Amino acid sequence: MIAGLAIKDIVELALLLIATGGLSGFLAGVFGIGGGAILVPVFYECFRIAGVPLEARMPLCIGTSLAVIIPTSIRSFQAHYKRGAVDISILRVWWLPIVIGVVAGSVVARYAPERLFKIVFVCVAWSAAARLIFVRQGWKFGDDLPKGPLMRAYGFCVGILSTLMGIGGGLFSNLLMTFYGRPIHQAVATSSALAVLISIPGALGYIYAGWPAAANYPAVAALQVPFALGYVSLIGAVLVMPMSLVTAPLGVRAAHAMSKRTLEVAFGCYLFVVGSRFVLSLVGGH
Repeated sequence: MIAGLAIKDIVELALLLIATGGLSGFLAGVFGIGGGAILVPVFYECFRIAGVPLEARMPLCIGTSLAVIIPTSIRSFQAHYKRGAVDISILRVWWLPIVIGVVAGSVVARYAPERLFKIVFVCVAWSAAARLIFVRQGWKFGDDLPKGPLMRAYGFCVGILSTLMGIGGGLFSNLLMTFYGRPIHQAVATSSALAVLISIPGALGYIYAGWPAAANYPAVAALQVPFALGYVSLIGAVLVMPMSLVTAPLGVRAAHAMSKRTLEVAFGCYLFVVGSRFVLSLVGGH
């Protein structure tokens, strides 16, 4: 037994996390999403098995997801940038509002109830699922992204929602850019850059937010140093990161070489199922 788990259970969890890292890295490249929509639900089940209390489980999933997204998003951004697909003008407008949103989300994470994280995840995941599955050319907010305060407000929303959901911002920014008529490949590439802006301060914020958790739950090994720093699981991050780095460039290659309609529908269905899983946990209270 290690940290209350049998060796067989630990091996199964490790293999699951490694496989998840590969899938999240690939999707980070294909969709520019950072992989958090894959990582958070899997981390949730792994940390449940590891005995992490309900009150700390969702924040730990989100903080760990943001930490994993850091190298994956950097690798994905570099690959997209080399292809000239990133809209730098959007980054110039959004970088500061996004960082402010991330800081605000990190403060909320320290004091918010566990249910809030699930509610945010469900709302954003189901919105993205509807967009991916039922996409219509007529679904538009305008012919191009707005200027001025509204654009900055969008950046703030991307930052705070991504921090509370544990994603790199790609789901929300992809929705916005495509609703304003931007090509999907450009939206994916630019979102990969936004993931870099969100994941680094976001992970640091969850370390800060979760620092008291180790003292509050001294019997839970998964929350103690060296297994975790605040709400970032070092074990989870170490197991997931290597494969995500390997597969992220493969996802970028796939995004630029094929039609993504089938992948969009499949990923939309996945998001709907995952959102439903958290709805059931909200209704059931566990």
